[in-house]
Amino acid sequence: MIFWSLSFIWFKDANKNFPPITIIFIRLLFASILLTVFLFVTKNYIKIKKGDLKLFLMLALFEPFFYFLGESFGLTYVSATLGSVVISTIPVFATIGAWIIFKERLKSINYAGIITSFIGVLVFILNTDGNISFNIKGLALLMIAVLSATGYNLTLSRLVGTYSPVLIVSVQNLIGTILFLPLFFIFDFKHFISAPYTFNMFKPIIELSVFASCGAFILFAWTVRNMGITKTNVFTNCIPLFTALFSFILMGDKLTVQNIIGMVIVITGLSMSQINGNKKSIDEALVYTGKTA
Repeated sequence: MIFWSLSFIWFKDANKNFPPITIIFIRLLFASILLTVFLFVTKNYIKIKKGDLKLFLMLALFEPFFYFLGESFGLTYVSATLGSVVISTIPVFATIGAWIIFKERLKSINYAGIITSFIGVLVFILNTDGNISFNIKGLALLMIAVLSATGYNLTLSRLVGTYSPVLIVSVQNLIGTILFLPLFFIFDFKHFISAPYTFNMFKPIIELSVFASCGAFILFAWTVRNMGITKTNVFTNCIPLFTALFSFILMGDKLTVQNIIGMVIVITGLSMSQINGNKKSIDEALVYTGKTA
């Protein structure tokens, strides 16, 4: 979640010099090369079952393809902090999806924690007059990202019991790179090859590749494998808190008393959502996702 929270700041930095599709394509290309080399050196490649190919394609379509399109273009209209807050609603949608499809259940206090955490997010972004300011177009694009992330979560849960997190993320990034290649050539290639560049201009994209597209996704997939969809996704509520803190430290953004109160409420809800780890619900989730060992 720390890596993903920083990704909003890195994207804003990269967007000063590159359009969204270029950022996404280079980010995925570099991440794909990095993970492919790692798997080749460690000899951890295994053959993907024929029946799972469509799941990997769905995974990549949800995220990175549709998710990154929604998130990246959405962030051109809203601040990094507000963007991270909208993304933090993913647990609500993921919980509903896991309940409907996989019958994943938690205890009442866990659900209360999810609601409390979401209330904390609302407190965090409310203006002093009680209103929430946002750009409609940016919000709509970010909601595409949220729904795509929900689909990604549900598809990922079908794969984590069979394949390693590194392999899953490597394949999703590779397919995502292929999906974004035509868009890059159609919309951005001419501008890309004609503009002068420096290493510092590419630095935030490299950070996005290494820490967000590789590190964060691998850690997330590993956690879904061990904790289930719902409990893992609650941690997404930490993203706006971390983003606000890093925006305050790195970019000089303001941090108010109201923001701090919102953070405390979110952390309280997060703690409630993890209380008394309901082993039964996790075991049931693993059965429904096909995890056997």
